[in-house]
Amino acid sequence: MINPNVALQIQTLPDGPGVYQYYDKEGKILYVGKAKNLKKRVASYFNKIHDTAKTNVLVKKIVTIKHIVVPTETDALLLENNLIKTLLPRYNVLLKDDKSYPWLCIKKEPFSRIFATRRMVKDGSEYFGPYTNFKTVHTILDLIKELYPLRTCNYDLNQSNIDNGKFKVCLEFHIGNCKGPCEGFETLEHYQKQVDAIREILKGNFKESMRDFKRLMTSLAQDMRFEEAQKIKEKIEILENYQSRSTIVNPKITNIDVFSIVSDESAAFVNFLQISHGSIIRSHTMEIKKKLEETDEELLELAIIELRERFQLLSKEVIVPFEVDLGEKIKITVPQLGDKKQILDLSIRNAKFYRIEQLKQLQIVDPDRHTNRIMAQMKSDLRLPVEPRHIECFDNSNIQGTNPVAACVVFKDGKPSKKDYRHFNVKTVVGPDDFASMEEIVYRRYKRLLDESEPLPNLIIIDGGKGQLSSALKSIDALGLRGKIAIIGIAKRLEELFYPGDSIPLYLDKKSETLKVIQQLRNEAHRFGITFHRDKRSKSALNSSIESIPGIGEKTMLTLIQHFKSVKRLKLATEKEISEVVGVSKAKKITDFYNKNT
Repeated sequence: MINPNVALQIQTLPDGPGVYQYYDKEGKILYVGKAKNLKKRVASYFNKIHDTAKTNVLVKKIVTIKHIVVPTETDALLLENNLIKTLLPRYNVLLKDDKSYPWLCIKKEPFSRIFATRRMVKDGSEYFGPYTNFKTVHTILDLIKELYPLRTCNYDLNQSNIDNGKFKVCLEFHIGNCKGPCEGFETLEHYQKQVDAIREILKGNFKESMRDFKRLMTSLAQDMRFEEAQKIKEKIEILENYQSRSTIVNPKITNIDVFSIVSDESAAFVNFLQISHGSIIRSHTMEIKKKLEETDEELLELAIIELRERFQLLSKEVIVPFEVDLGEKIKITVPQLGDKKQILDLSIRNAKFYRIEQLKQLQIVDPDRHTNRIMAQMKSDLRLPVEPRHIECFDNSNIQGTNPVAACVVFKDGKPSKKDYRHFNVKTVVGPDDFASMEEIVYRRYKRLLDESEPLPNLIIIDGGKGQLSSALKSIDALGLRGKIAIIGIAKRLEELFYPGDSIPLYLDKKSETLKVIQQLRNEAHRFGITFHRDKRSKSALNSSIESIPGIGEKTMLTLIQHFKSVKRLKLATEKEISEVVGVSKAKKITDFYNKNT
């Protein structure tokens, strides 16, 4: 039987790629894994009995599931590798040879060599990657070799050695793979220009190099060397698809802490990523309950101090989304572009996912508390005298004045109450007059509720601006309901909320849950109204296309039209063919009718 707490955690996991971590009841790390779909992968551990006893024991020990969301599967693969080496989980296979992913190195030396390596040496050389397999590395090295003839020897090519004639050119020079810098046949300046071009390729800036590749391909094709041209074309395609770097591991970002914050009306969620030696080694998200009107800046400062103390962080630089005051000893970086901005975006993404999961868990465990929180928030945001437990929203639908209809949708406790939805045919208005239509529908709706002593809503929302709101207000006044029901209009373009007698609209925060509920109401009213309008149009179109045959109902005619595809084909059908669809007696009535009228 699955632990209810674990089941709740699985329910709220995201569907995207990432890395999951299992912890036991004492908070010790048990296992780290990667997933293309976090929810599906983690759930698969708990919905079957596994073949190995080891895995079954692992599943029984899991109490807490943590995860880090990443942009791609490749990032998940690399991050899993880093976390296994850093956290040493008990149930993961440990890489005894400390096997790491390959990098491409541009060696810091005269006439720089470029080669693949698994080891990073801090001697000023540049490293690019990591790459998830050596096939990609070899493809890139082959491309570089094809375009730029570089040396492969490990000679110390300082100027003194070259001038003294210490080295002789090798076979690589004679077959055209190297231009012989060891004997001074190529200048350092020309060689380094090629290295600069390669550096741009490895950074993902392909424009110049891609132009050179295409030029080479065209040249080969013109010389009728089509097989070689095709090989270059294939390599260009691989290069175009190649992802140059990973956000998860970048040797230029080292020993830095990343903090981000996402907040709503009642709480803030702060995510922290610890970067050490170019790798993410820890991710943690904390929730802070708001007591007063604290700003994100104040909350983030408090969270950073708390997290640095809790995890004993000693880094001299922190990456944050905005300026904060942490004293003079810590460097504050607010990145706008580049790798640091990407890692900050990753942190923000994890904070957002954590917030969504917490709200989902709250909805599952205590739906009433979740509803009460939203209702209290709506009352505050919309300046209402009572919580809007019962909301009704109106929308008109017509196309060039035809078949004018209206829809009223009802939400109770922030959720659709579909049994209370109502459609209206506009009866007294001629032509496309939305204002008059709104006045008629609102009057009819609340006149009926008053006549039948049904409960009135706490809030009415009119889909439209000031004009629509004014029309609805005429009906509210006529029924003596002004002041008894709150009423607002929402204009679609800028999501402006209009109040009676106030010319200045209210703008809600685009992220606020109040606006999301109002948008959901408006969209539902629009959908419900449009569906009814389409049905009405279809019905009138059908009525105009079929004659009224005595003894034959609309449903029978609709069945026949669907079968024969048109009235014309129905007229040409034999009595036997019609009887196979609707029976003998009805078939005789239909054929007799058409025979009389031909």
